[in-house]
Amino acid sequence: MVNAVSGHAVADLPIGGHPDAAAFDPALKLAFSSNGANGTLTVVHEDDADHYSVVQNVQTQEGAKTMALDSQMHRAYLVSSKFGPAEAATAQNPHPRPTVVPGTFEVLVVQRK
Repeated sequence: MVNAVSGHAVADLPIGGHPDAAAFDPALKLAFSSNGANGTLTVVHEDDADHYSVVQNVQTQEGAKTMALDSQMHRAYLVSSKFGPAEAATAQNPHPRPTVVPGTFEVLVVQRK
């Protein structure tokens, strides 16, 4: 966690692999990290300005890393698709990404109960 005003690191917390997006809900004092590698959304509570604790790692979907937060409705939106095998590596593309399975795009909505 980084203090947005000073830029100083205030906490180092375990989150999922390959985080892509982060958001903060000031009313709930919750921070979110969408982690595409293992398909999780890490939820972190701001205990006070310098202390944070991981509340939960919500299972989402592998590849669901792009995220938007609606802090009025307290909902996180993530997008993903199902993936097929990667194409063969070539000199031009030595690390190809998995291919998207057509027709599988999804918007995932995460909200507290």
